[in-house]
Amino acid sequence: QVQLVESGGGLVQAGGSLRLSCAASGRTFGSYGMGWFRQAPGKERAFVAAITWSGSNTYYADSVKGRFTISRDNAKNTGYLQMNSLKPEDTAVYYCAATWPGGSWPPRNSYDYRYWGQGTQVTVSS
Repeated sequence: QVQLVESGGGLVQAGGSLRLSCAASGRTFGSYGMGWFRQAPGKERAFVAAITWSGSNTYYADSVKGRFTISRDNAKNTGYLQMNSLKPEDTAVYYCAATWPGGSWPPRNSYDYRYWGQGTQVTVSS
């Protein structure tokens, strides 16, 4: 089992930045790929970014490419999502997730992920 807990969400003005963290406990976090998803009110959960278990490869949704950066520190069992140049349309609950072992790349779909956190709210005001 892997438990994931997100933190770092909050209220920020458009153009601002936030860094989300995803703290993992349980089995070795470094064995899993990791991703971030988001869900805005009335919308389906959407892929944001993914990173391999080693951190050597990353993949982003077009909507966040160039603004968001996914990273991880396996020594600290923690993943991150640095969000810059935030826009009101980035407002959502953000979830981190850990992939199934040996899954496909890039893991862009919810079914690619085995473990999920509870989410953290990000609100961007205009």
